[in-house]
Amino acid sequence: MGRIIAISAAIVFVAVMSIAIVIATIVGSPAPNSSASVSPPGGSSSGNETSLPPGWLGLEQAAAARCPGLPWNVLAAIGSVESDSGRSQLPGVASGSNGAGAQGPFQFEPRTFAFYALVGPGGADPASPYDPVDAAFTASAFLCANGGGHPQGLARAVFTYNHDASYVRTVLALAVAFGDDPTASRASIGALRFASAHLGIPYLWGGNGPGGFDCSGLTRAAYAAVGITLPRVAQDQMNAGPLVGDIPVRPGDLVFFGTGALGVDHVGLYLGSGMMIDAPHTGAVVRIDAAGWSDAVGITRPG
Repeated sequence: MGRIIAISAAIVFVAVMSIAIVIATIVGSPAPNSSASVSPPGGSSSGNETSLPPGWLGLEQAAAARCPGLPWNVLAAIGSVESDSGRSQLPGVASGSNGAGAQGPFQFEPRTFAFYALVGPGGADPASPYDPVDAAFTASAFLCANGGGHPQGLARAVFTYNHDASYVRTVLALAVAFGDDPTASRASIGALRFASAHLGIPYLWGGNGPGGFDCSGLTRAAYAAVGITLPRVAQDQMNAGPLVGDIPVRPGDLVFFGTGALGVDHVGLYLGSGMMIDAPHTGAVVRIDAAGWSDAVGITRPG
C-alpha cells in the first residue's frame, strides 16, 4: 500500500543547501483516485483541522497519477507551502496576483501556467490558475516535465518550480510528513514547515532564533508560528503535555529524550518515517535525524 521513493541521488543536488542528513525516503499514500475533484475549501481556521482541506487529498493523488513516479505528497507539500492548500487570504491566491505576479493556490506566473496548463476533471475550462483542480494538474505537469517522475530528478524538479534552497528543503520535508499521515493537523504541518525552513541554521545554546536555536528553542518557535505557546525548556515542554500513550506517533508530535520522565534533556519535532527535526548540540545545525525510539522517554502532541 505504501510506496517508498528513494531520492538519495536527488539529494546530491540538495546537499548544497546545508542539509545535515539525507532525506532518504518519501513515503507514498493509498492508490490514487483519478476521478477525484475538489470544491473550494471552507473558511475554518481551527488549529485541530486537517492540513489538507476536504477534497484535496484525492485531488493531489489524482493529479500526481498523471505523472507516473511523481509522489502525490510532493504536490501536497507544494500546495501547503504556496497557499496553505488554497486557504491563504493573501493577494494572488483566489484572484489577482502577488507582488511577484504569481496566481492561484499553486502560485504560477501567468506565462508558466499558460505553457503547462491542464484542465483537470471537473476543473474550469479553459484552465484557470485559480481553480484548485486545474492548478494541481498543471503543477503535476510542470514537475513531470522537469524530471519529477524520477527519483533522481525529484529535487531538481522542485528547485525548478521555485529557485530557492530553503523551499526545496521545506517541500521535501513536508512531503515526508504528508506521506506518513495525510490527515496531519494544520497546526502540526505549520510547525513542521517552520522547522523545515530553518534546516541548516546553527545550534545555539539558549537560542530562540532566527540566527540560532537549541532544541527547545526550535520546538517552541515552531509552535509559536502557528499560535501555540510552549514553555521554554524541554523538561517543561514535556510536563505541559498532553502526553501521547498508545496512540501512534504523528507528524508534529514532540519526542523527548533523557534519563527518564523527570530527566528530559532533549526534544525533537517528529517528521514522519522514523525521522525528526531537531537542533542536537553545539557545533551542529538544525537537521533531520533518526527519532531514536529506544532512547525516547516521552511524546506529547501540542495543541
